[in-house]
Amino acid sequence: MSGHSKWHSIKHKKGAADKARGKLFAVLIRQIEVASRTGGGDPESNATLRTMIQKARDNSVPMDTIQRAIKRGTGEEEGVTYESVTYEGYAPGGVAVIVQALTDNRNRTSAEIKNLFSRNGGNFAEPGAVSWQFERQGVVHVDKSADEDELMLAAADAGAEDVRDGGDTWEVTTPPAELHAVRTAIEEAGYEVTESDLTMNPTTVVELGQESQAKTVLRLVDALEDHDDVEAVYANFDIPDSVLEAVEA
Repeated sequence: MSGHSKWHSIKHKKGAADKARGKLFAVLIRQIEVASRTGGGDPESNATLRTMIQKARDNSVPMDTIQRAIKRGTGEEEGVTYESVTYEGYAPGGVAVIVQALTDNRNRTSAEIKNLFSRNGGNFAEPGAVSWQFERQGVVHVDKSADEDELMLAAADAGAEDVRDGGDTWEVTTPPAELHAVRTAIEEAGYEVTESDLTMNPTTVVELGQESQAKTVLRLVDALEDHDDVEAVYANFDIPDSVLEAVEA
């Protein structure tokens, strides 16, 4: 799992630096709308909505924008209806890929995602083909200044499963339902939380030991992430440091 953790950290930093703020806001707002429509507009009784609101706040989305998104989701205000769709496939080298999207036109998005897999050397797959290689978890990113042992004690009491080195931050993993409680406990213990979210962590990891292989897989992942309807891409690969340095050169 350490390889995936390292890659998540790399992608997290890359996303923070490269991703257009406009698209990020749009994705966050859509997530709130979908969560409100499926589970109601009260974050106290809708854990998914609570998580999406916190994620939006972490990325400086204004509260009035969040409230309007909730009202569109619950039908109090008119708006485009988005639905959550998950796609699965394989990147070159047998790397499993899960794509989560929010779309107002399932047929269009499905065709475009399938085309991205095909054009970048991957294979589109049926639902369930790769999802068994991932586990849904909550993850809380905590400033690295925190003491690892003390952080683990505070987080474990609230239901956390593990604390691991995520590069620039500590990554605290939790069962999905415990994400909010663990984040709250960490903050109450005086530690700085930089981000929290629900994620899909791989149970197996494919090592990409060749530069050409790594570049091919990254090209597909980047193409998928750049699609306007895509909110998240998960892939079960690791790139050794020596290869990663060559790729980033």
